Amino acid sequence: MRFNKWVVSLLLIMMVMVITACTSNSENSTDGSSIENIKKRGKLVAGVKFDTYLFGYKDPADQQIKGFEVDLMKAFAKKLLGDENKVEFKEVTSKTRIKLLDAGDIDLIAATMTVSEERKKQVDFSNIYFLAGQSLLVKNDSTIQSIKDLKGRKVSTSKGSTSAKNMKKMAPEAILEEYENYADSLTALKSGKVEAVTTDDSILMGMQQQNPDLKLVGGQFTKEPYGIAVKKGNSELQKELNAFIKEIWDNGQYATLYKKWFKKEPAKELPTDSVLQTN
Repeated sequence: MRFNKWVVSLLLIMMVMVITACTSNSENSTDGSSIENIKKRGKLVAGVKFDTYLFGYKDPADQQIKGFEVDLMKAFAKKLLGDENKVEFKEVTSKTRIKLLDAGDIDLIAATMTVSEERKKQVDFSNIYFLAGQSLLVKNDSTIQSIKDLKGRKVSTSKGSTSAKNMKKMAPEAILEEYENYADSLTALKSGKVEAVTTDDSILMGMQQQNPDLKLVGGQFTKEPYGIAVKKGNSELQKELNAFIKEIWDNGQYATLYKKWFKKEPAKELPTDSVLQTN
């Protein structure tokens, strides 16, 4: 009898330990990233770029993460949690962002991520909040003027980006070199390892602003609509983001942030998924 009581007591203790561990893990994990879990955690965990000036970059002067998408996530945290400081920024790259989202390390991706039909199979996107277009960045004395001039010439971009796929399709005779991030791609251009960097013009604009010895050429030869990505099936967070984007567009906050970073007025209306049909 005593043995049976001891076994029952041990089983009860083990059950309590398992439940406690599961509860603790649930509260500390972003897995699922439901609105309820984010509110229980008391912070939003956003995946942003740390190397993309104007959108998401780590300022070496004060080590702060800054940019248009960073400010968007602060505004979203304020809407969701009542405080723009209740957001943690985790670094992502084009190569790592979906992996980190799927692993539950982040709640969402706000990192110059182009909406595409292929990516829609992996993640769910918010409505489009920015429309960029792929272009080229070269040195001021370069003879490259357009994508047609890239035959046999080395071009850099970031691994896992749509820019790499576009380049293989649109300029197959270019020598494409893929780097871990855009900072490394830019370094390759400045050191002479490649003759051009290709990605969205919005990203290249930030590089050019910091490097006056470089210039943008080629115009926009693709359309790159950006959306905020959430884990597949997370319709609750997706809907909340859509409502947020509409709200800041309607109340003028979007225009304020846009002018802060890009020094010009935004488009008259937000783009829709229809741009994907011509992408």
